[in-house]
Amino acid sequence: MTPKNLIFACITCIFLTNCSSDDDLDNPDLKVTYTTDIRSIMNNNCTNCHGSTTSNGAPMSLTTFSEVKDAVENRDLIARVNSLTNPMPQSGLMPKASRDLIQQWKDDGFLEN
Repeated sequence: MTPKNLIFACITCIFLTNCSSDDDLDNPDLKVTYTTDIRSIMNNNCTNCHGSTTSNGAPMSLTTFSEVKDAVENRDLIARVNSLTNPMPQSGLMPKASRDLIQQWKDDGFLEN
């Protein structure tokens, strides 16, 4: 094997071994948590209206772990973020990956940290 081919083979091996998926849902060993995953989704999509002081007619705050967990368990938050006819946020559906993380958080048992 020539040195040029050896270098190419080494670079190819390094490249292939370093490729991985960023999608945590593909790895069943990684659990979704409020602190790591859900809080940022709420902050980016919900707290404009569902802040510590609610606005625009929002019925509850979604700023803490217990508030979001309660909204999933008792206020149909998952159905609302997936609704095509009455979505939350009202500006339209949030990205599917975010909606899937909320569902996975519930399925994983509402882990906080």
